Amino acid sequence: MRVVGIDPGTATTGYGVIEETAGRLVLVSFGTICTPARQPMPERLLDLHTQLIALLALHAPDTAAVESLFFQKNVRTAISVGQARGAVLLALAERGMPVGEYTPLEVKQAVTGYGGAEKRQVQIMVRTLLGLADLPRPDDAADALAVAICHAHSQKIIRLAEAG
Repeated sequence: MRVVGIDPGTATTGYGVIEETAGRLVLVSFGTICTPARQPMPERLLDLHTQLIALLALHAPDTAAVESLFFQKNVRTAISVGQARGAVLLALAERGMPVGEYTPLEVKQAVTGYGGAEKRQVQIMVRTLLGLADLPRPDDAADALAVAICHAHSQKIIRLAEAG
């Protein structure tokens, strides 16, 4: 099973592609999709959508996971992230992909075993779980890998329950 995890943002959207092979999680690719700050919002969203469609075509994931929007004190930031999530969800829906959505707390719980884990703890566990030599960077990409890992674990539990 190949999973793409996405940490949406208007300026920077993180992505991480992993594959579950013989019970192990293996890194396929990770990085960020960035849009220019001075670009009008409709063009930024189109750019994000276009780049994500190309990424999905390149890596052909079977399923996707997106970090869900959590309330932020800065309403402008929350709206911006919500718009980016919309562009991401549209791209995934166009490909007919099943999508899991997870809160930051659920992702931290799945990756570290503790919902209140610090960002660095999550990065260390992502590195460990994927057998990477270095911490994944930038943060947006590391977060996206954590979302993908969370989804892979969730799907495994669902498959075991269905087989049960």
